[in-house]
Amino acid sequence: MKNLSNLFLAAAALVSVLAIESCSNKSNNVTPVKATLYDSLGGTALVADPAKPGTMIETGRLGIRSVIDSTIFVIAGDSRINGHFTVLLAEVTKGDLSGFSELSDNLTTFVAVATGAKDYKYQGMDMVAAHDPAQNNRMNGKASSADFDAFVDDVVKGANKNKLPANLIGSLGKIIVSLKSQVVQK
Repeated sequence: MKNLSNLFLAAAALVSVLAIESCSNKSNNVTPVKATLYDSLGGTALVADPAKPGTMIETGRLGIRSVIDSTIFVIAGDSRINGHFTVLLAEVTKGDLSGFSELSDNLTTFVAVATGAKDYKYQGMDMVAAHDPAQNNRMNGKASSADFDAFVDDVVKGANKNKLPANLIGSLGKIIVSLKSQVVQK
C-alpha cells in the first residue's frame, strides 16, 4: 500500500511538472495581443443596433458613433464653429437627415479605423480636402486654430455626454490633435 501511495505521489508530481512546463512553453511561444483603443472603446463584440432594428453593430463602432452624433449636436449649438456647417444645419432644419447620416457614418468609420478597428475601411475625403471649401462644398469657410480648439472642446463635451472615461477621451484627443495641421487652413 505504501508503494502504491508513493507511486501515486510520484505520478502526481510528474504530471504537475509537465503541466507547469507545458504552460510555460505555451506562454513563451504566444505573442501577446496588444489591445487597441478600438478594443477599449468596446471592440468587435456584436450588439443590436438601437438605430437600426434588426441589425447588429460592433460595440466599438456603436460607442464611437454615439460620441460622434453627440458631438455633431454639440457643434450645431456652438456659435463659435457652427457657421462652418451651414449646409448641414439647413438640411437638418428642413428635416433632411441624409447629410447628417453621411457625416456621422464617415466620421465614425474614420475614428474607428484611427483607433484600430480592422473591419472597416475609411473611404471619405482626406482631412485637408474635407476641410477645404474649394474641395468640399459642404464646408463654409476654412478653419482657424481657434475653430479647431472649439471643435476639440465640443468633442470632449460629446464624449462626456456618453460617459467616456477620461483616459479614453485623452487617447482620442491625441488622435484628433495629430490632425490639426491638416484641418487648420487659415
